[in-house]
Amino acid sequence: MRRCSCRIRKLVDPTSSVMPQGKSFCENFADSRRCDVRLPVVYTEKVIYNVTTVLLEVKRLSHIIQSKLPSSAQDSYCYQPSDFLPAILLYTLTSPNTFTMGEPIPSQKKFNTELTDYSVAHTSRTGPYADNLEVDALVVGAGFAGIYMLKTLRDRGLKTVIFEAGNDTGGTWRWNCYPGAGVDSEVPEYEFSFPEVWKTWNWETNYPNFKDLRQYFDHVDKVIGVKKDCAFNTVVVGGSFDKAEGRWHIKTQDGRTTKAKYLVLGTGFAARRYIPAWKGMDKFKGILHHSSFWPEEKIEVKGKRCAVIGTGASGVQIVQAWGPEAGEVKVFQRTPNLAVPMRKRNLTVAEQEGNKKFYPELFAYREKNFAGFHYDWNEKNTFDDTPEDRIKAYEKVWTDGGFRIWVATYKDTLRNADANRELYKFWASKTRARIGDPRLRDILAPLDMPHYFGIKRPCLEKDYYEQFNRPTVDVVDIKNNPIEEFTETGIKLKDGTVHEFDVIAVATGFDVVTGVMTQLGLKSIHDTELKKEWEDGAETYLGTTVSGYPNMFHIYGVHGPTLLSNGPSTVEVQGRWIADMINKMEYKSIKYIDAKQEASKKWKEHIVAINNTTLFPTTLSTYMGGTVPGKKVEPMCYAGGIPAYVIEIREAMDNMNGFTVVNN
Repeated sequence: MRRCSCRIRKLVDPTSSVMPQGKSFCENFADSRRCDVRLPVVYTEKVIYNVTTVLLEVKRLSHIIQSKLPSSAQDSYCYQPSDFLPAILLYTLTSPNTFTMGEPIPSQKKFNTELTDYSVAHTSRTGPYADNLEVDALVVGAGFAGIYMLKTLRDRGLKTVIFEAGNDTGGTWRWNCYPGAGVDSEVPEYEFSFPEVWKTWNWETNYPNFKDLRQYFDHVDKVIGVKKDCAFNTVVVGGSFDKAEGRWHIKTQDGRTTKAKYLVLGTGFAARRYIPAWKGMDKFKGILHHSSFWPEEKIEVKGKRCAVIGTGASGVQIVQAWGPEAGEVKVFQRTPNLAVPMRKRNLTVAEQEGNKKFYPELFAYREKNFAGFHYDWNEKNTFDDTPEDRIKAYEKVWTDGGFRIWVATYKDTLRNADANRELYKFWASKTRARIGDPRLRDILAPLDMPHYFGIKRPCLEKDYYEQFNRPTVDVVDIKNNPIEEFTETGIKLKDGTVHEFDVIAVATGFDVVTGVMTQLGLKSIHDTELKKEWEDGAETYLGTTVSGYPNMFHIYGVHGPTLLSNGPSTVEVQGRWIADMINKMEYKSIKYIDAKQEASKKWKEHIVAINNTTLFPTTLSTYMGGTVPGKKVEPMCYAGGIPAYVIEIREAMDNMNGFTVVNN
């Protein structure tokens, strides 16, 4: 009995007559993130199929099948193309992905680029996988936002399910398994406020890595029962609202349609990856992955030549992980990362258990501070202090670590250019002292400020800058000499320089905030597509609703505090608001609500006005829409802080003036 090399390594015997009896298949059958077994191509008289596609239908018919069976295993089990004939014949009639004899066979993608790459045709047709499923609320995404909404709405008596594109709960922490992946918020700030969860859970460190967070989400499932109401490997590709019926009709990649009165998008800000269209990426013969589509199996880098493209949070963490291991690491940097010390430390059970009596107050307190952490702005402005006292204040937040130097320093730091320069000078002095090579020092921490400090979200680091003191770690400045193309052996720059590699990590980030919603194929009641509507700029009302999309809500996305906040803090603020709005609708027998266009325009103007009081508009960053070519530059987040945001959205619910209300 052959075992594949995926993480699950669990074999089962299918019972369907579609497949030959007594043969074994990996239960993790079609998840290229979790199973690295490859497939042959099957030939018939009429069509040629890539078996990956064929076995998706076999999966639906025969319960659990391995879709990535290598020829070696096929030989040992005497598999013949005829074994797959029932599925092939069905696909001949139903699948658009068929090829007549003589047509070229499409090559497999070298690496995954879209959520639809993870869609699976499911054999189960019960529970959340049922055909023509009807529920009160459909939640998209099984991360913090989705799980919070599932539990909250279930507790209030609504039949609720989650559709998750990945293969398990955890949201970004199921996708992010690249080397060194971890969170940049401390615990207990970064966890659910559910008492039954935190009372029975303790962390190993104040900044958990992705493995810790996966274990945490598994614990959450055991305590509150999440997975029983989740459909995994289920990718939403379309949706529209029927006004007469008062329900959303949601389509998924595997062909199912689900109806729900309420659609809640718990998709966050980073579910659509951005991969620049460099020429020749498919020609590169080494290993190549986007950081957020990283495979589960460990990629060996010992003695290997490695590249990291990008210096955002993922890039920084990969460099810290690869620096001590790889034969060579070259970091392709367009803009320096103004990273700050994390101050990670181990936590004891006794310490956490002793502090849990304060947890209810701490969970409430995080919502009272600008960015949702357990600290807030200094009450004074920068130049209210003497230079000596300023240094003392900076030293305090630098020593305490985390985001304190970003959102717990002088209150004018993100609004006053001269004040911001003072903080940058402090940062540069501290950081340059850690870098030995003068050339690298000027590239990584230049004396001339590349942009205002904190206008791009700072990354937290442990020993990022020390990695460049290794003779095997270098930085390639591509600001004025960008990547031109990929070759079979590496990367070619505009000036013709070629760098050769065995492994490349593409840490180029995401189509932030808006991309997660526009990729879902949603249509308004005016028969317009959200993707096209937002090409000239996003519009929402309150950062939770969109005009023309009745009964649709989104969390930790466009025009909420989002990237300017701790995730779970904003999730619970917005999640309670959504649940309370739904309760209000149910109690008052409201069929649907739809944000008014004029209210949305005013909210957008409000978002822009707040943003214009800050330094954010001075730099192209995630706060201004990201760096995707052609995307409109505009503010993505509510920059007034969580406490002010709460007041505004609660007042809007009280008066309902911004909504068209249609009763049953």
